Amino acid sequence: MRSPSKIVNGRRTGRWSRVLVAAALTATVAACGGGSEEPNGTASSSAAPGAFPVTIEHKYGSTTVTKASSRVVTLGLSDQDTVLALGIKPVGAVDWFGERPFGNWAWTKDLWGSTPPEIVGERDEYNVEKIVALKPDLIIAQYSGMTQEQYTTLSKIAPVVAQAKQYDDYATPWDEMAKVIGKALGAEPKVDQLLAAIDKRLADIRQQHPEFATQTAVVADPSEPGTYAAFAKGDPKAQLLGEMGYKLSDQVEQLAGKEIAAVVSSERLDLLDVDRLVLLTADPSVEPRVKADPVYAALKVAKEGRAVFVPYMEPPVGAALSFVTVLSVPYAIDQLLPMLVAPGR
Repeated sequence: MRSPSKIVNGRRTGRWSRVLVAAALTATVAACGGGSEEPNGTASSSAAPGAFPVTIEHKYGSTTVTKASSRVVTLGLSDQDTVLALGIKPVGAVDWFGERPFGNWAWTKDLWGSTPPEIVGERDEYNVEKIVALKPDLIIAQYSGMTQEQYTTLSKIAPVVAQAKQYDDYATPWDEMAKVIGKALGAEPKVDQLLAAIDKRLADIRQQHPEFATQTAVVADPSEPGTYAAFAKGDPKAQLLGEMGYKLSDQVEQLAGKEIAAVVSSERLDLLDVDRLVLLTADPSVEPRVKADPVYAALKVAKEGRAVFVPYMEPPVGAALSFVTVLSVPYAIDQLLPMLVAPGR
């Protein structure tokens, strides 16, 4: 399985075909005007009375949503979680982990049930024809690297709520993305309730573990031999550690610059020698390989047992940390906290 961090930091490798886009948009007329049967997966709306119309500012201007949406396509890597939490099953979603969004995630499997979404792309590469065929009434792209070209194209199909303009792509705080999704779906009160419950859980952790506030933490991915992707403060995984009370590394932040992660080689492994090091492991071979590295083994954080190896899968703790949504955060906290406070740590 590919490392999610590499996927998040990836950049677009190709351009949409003008012919494909034109064909897809032409198909919109047939798809919307004909009497064909609706695809499976149509969801019910959870909008509050009087919630519409609503206008949402974003990276490419603003979008006005005039009515409750039931056929939602999510193009952000984790947007589907918030939509699910609000009682709507997206009819389309993008692939990320190599696991489909309706796969074995412990925090969503019961919500998807027997109605999985259509996969309409991978990361920021979208299949316009599939999106058209789903007849969406709303397209959401929050945890996304959507381009202006893509936004313009997709806006001809349905209203598009693109990523925030005040943050770099993939750097919007997860709770702000949830609020935008709630606003677009007319379900702001429900989102507020979900976030309040999580805030209380995090506040309880900070109160129960005041020592976290005196400790600097770094989340890193060592999937590539010889290098570590150390996540900057804008990454959701690092943000969650900060919200649990830890201080985040200023040195990693400076090295990362405008990127979401700093690539750290053996020569600068001292950047990982912090009070608490969380290492995400893509497969079982990573942990023994890292521990066998003499440079890593010489770090104080390694010698004193203050590094925590967290699997992406089985259980999917790393996946939950990477999603960082109203559904995955409670699961991630329940799984991660015992690792952080285990005896000897």
